[in-house]
Parts: sequence; structure tokens; C-alpha cells
Amino acid sequence: MDFEISWYLPFLIFFARIGDVSIGTVRTILVIGGRPYISAVLGFFEVIIWVLAVGGVITNLTNPFALLGYAGGFATGVIVGMAIEGRIALGYRIVRVISTDMSINLSKQLREAGYRVTRLNGEGRSGPVEFAFMIIRRRELPDLRKHISRIDPKSYVSVGHADRPTAGALGQDGRFGMKLWSRGMSLRK
Repeated sequence: MDFEISWYLPFLIFFARIGDVSIGTVRTILVIGGRPYISAVLGFFEVIIWVLAVGGVITNLTNPFALLGYAGGFATGVIVGMAIEGRIALGYRIVRVISTDMSINLSKQLREAGYRVTRLNGEGRSGPVEFAFMIIRRRELPDLRKHISRIDPKSYVSVGHADRPTAGALGQDGRFGMKLWSRGMSLRK
């Protein structure tokens, strides 16, 4: 190809890389979340786009803009993929809250707001503390943080990744592909 015909090629490569890297980011999160079939479909399209982008660069190695389009598309695709993944907020989080003000009864207030909370009493550096543990869907995290902040703004909150929860001896829960007790109760009312 001569330069006049392929002036748009770096732009195509750039946008192709944004597409395949974004898809790859979401696919990786789905793999971690245990969704193999959706991940496989996304992987199929990701690889097709990637092969076309790489082919465009390799056949035009004399065009430095094609290489810049490839690298720039990759970098932009990382940002776009993370933004997409943040918006769909897949997965579960374990939230651990430590409250030093025992008079607040954080767990009770969180239960009244509809969260399923496990409470433990403990001893901290300055005296008794309340530990509140919850497993929630990731998309519920911003609302939970707001509740905790309103109830006890001085509490310590730690959030970690949680695998798909199972109900164990309690039964199974329909929201997670399981069922809790016989009423189909979810983790959050």
C-alpha cells in the first residue's frame, strides 16, 4: 500500500486496539468471576480484532504512525476497558467495618438498611470495638459506603474481592444461583 491509500490505517489500528484491549479487560474479569461462556465469546471477537490490528502493523512496518496507532490504542484500550468494567461492576466484595463507638450499634443499623451483617465484638488499642462483615454485590458498594459514612464516619472500612458466595449449611440463594432457606431470601433485602 502506498501512503496516500493507507493514511487512515493508523486510525483503524488505533481503534481496533481500543476495542480488543477493552474486550480483553472485561473478558478477564468475567473469567475471574466464573463466567466461562461469555468469556469465550468475548475472547473470540477479541482475537479477531487483535489479529487484524497486528496484521495492519506488520504489513506497514515502514509507516511509523501505524506503530504509534497500535501502542496508543493499547494504552487507551486499558483506560476504556477499566472504565467499562467499573461501570458494569461485576463480582462480589467482602466488606469489613470496624467501629470504635459501641453505642452506635453499626450492625443493627446496617441490617435495618437491608444488609446482611455478621457482627463480632473485639478489643482494639483503645477499648472495645465492633466488627461488621458483609458480602455484597460490587455494584452495591457505593451505597453501602454512604450508609456506613452516615452511621459512623470514624469507622474503618476495608473492602476485598470475594468469590461467588455459597450459602453452605444455610441452603442456597436465588440471587447468586443458589437458594437461601425455603423463601429464596437474598443477601440484601
